[in-house]
Amino acid sequence: MDLDFRRAPQILADVADAMADGLFTVDAQGRFVSWSAGAERITGYSEDDVRGRPCELLEGENCKGFASLRDVLADPTGAGDGIMNQECKVLSKDGHERYLHGNVRLLFEYGQVAGAVGTFTDLTSFVLAHQRLHQLEDTERARGLGPLVGESPPMQDVFRRIRLAGRTEVTVLIRGESGTGKELCARAIHDASERANRPFVAINCAAIPEALLESELFGHKRGAFTGAVRDHPGLFRAADGGTLFLDEIGELSPHLQLKLLRVLETRHVLAVGAETDSLVDVRLITATHRDLEARVREGELREDFFYRIRVFEIEMPPLRERVQDLPLLVDHLLAEFTERHGRKLRGVANDAMQRLRAHSWPGNVRELRNVLEHAVVTAGGDRIGLLDLPREIRRPRTSAAEPLERPLTEREQAEARRIRAALEAEGWHRQRAAERLSTSRMTLWKKIKRYRLEPPAPGTS
Repeated sequence: MDLDFRRAPQILADVADAMADGLFTVDAQGRFVSWSAGAERITGYSEDDVRGRPCELLEGENCKGFASLRDVLADPTGAGDGIMNQECKVLSKDGHERYLHGNVRLLFEYGQVAGAVGTFTDLTSFVLAHQRLHQLEDTERARGLGPLVGESPPMQDVFRRIRLAGRTEVTVLIRGESGTGKELCARAIHDASERANRPFVAINCAAIPEALLESELFGHKRGAFTGAVRDHPGLFRAADGGTLFLDEIGELSPHLQLKLLRVLETRHVLAVGAETDSLVDVRLITATHRDLEARVREGELREDFFYRIRVFEIEMPPLRERVQDLPLLVDHLLAEFTERHGRKLRGVANDAMQRLRAHSWPGNVRELRNVLEHAVVTAGGDRIGLLDLPREIRRPRTSAAEPLERPLTEREQAEARRIRAALEAEGWHRQRAAERLSTSRMTLWKKIKRYRLEPPAPGTS
């Protein structure tokens, strides 16, 4: 049957009502003339609600682009054919916010503006989904990444660099004092990478004698040495397809550095006593608490090896520089220990938390773990109190502003020497010294205070 063109207006109206998007028209004064069923579904307003009324519903300060359709109708100069890519946040009839995206085209008759026709799409679910995603990302940033927790600026930088490392196959060097969580950082990188479902193998190079470490890393053949009664594949083969984490990499001997360098460059492993090598696919992450630059200068570390493992670097901050994270760490660890020991505790009392904040934490998060597990076991009430903490933590400090004395690490000593040399070269002018060290004046001031660096007294050489 042929289409009855006398019914064309009704057909167009039916098409408009079938559209998921909203369709409307306004007259030259900006009053609604028509309003589709789709527009009613999105906003809750019926055609009877809006017909003849000014189009304020789709205008206002929450609309990006032209603030007023009526202004454009009154003076279309510069508006072209209408308003394109308008974004509006409007209130529906039931009071809920709706996020709309639409276009308006001006209608002309005899060269004069006769009105406009517009469409809009409901993007509310899309916008809200993105808002929830950002909220989840903010929560992740606030509370941690994988096994690491922290909301302080130093830890936020660590999380950012972990995500960057996880996107690539770059070789990573993690620096930090003992107990700062270097292995947790390495595991977080592994979990953020495409190797997450493959093995993660970790070893402390300082914990194994050199004679055994080579066999442990690269494997050995039966009869290669006394006691080698069977073939041993080695950790590189055990980590094939995944990640191998070598802690305390600065303790490797020059011989093992050279052999490891060959593996990094060729991806081939030669077992002790073997005549042929084998190909492995391993992502290497290393860590150290030592000043590797000093070990290079002293000849203890090969320079080519140092630069090969230090392609991408992550610095794990000591706990004393992220005290802001202490309550979060305490909650995280208490949840672990109360479940492990079957205790029901409601948290930490104020006096105990104040003393935890006052401690200098030379053992970092590892020390905090031990302190809290001790407290969970000894706590007599439903909260950990001051008397539940170990004696060395309860001991009062001589000054609330002065941290407990502790020996500087090897790396801190080297850093203090570099800072003093820069200060002396610049006549103790802090701004120029900061520029020489490529750091900020505030960071330099904090480290001068931490290392108690003072200019020589007048008249001394």
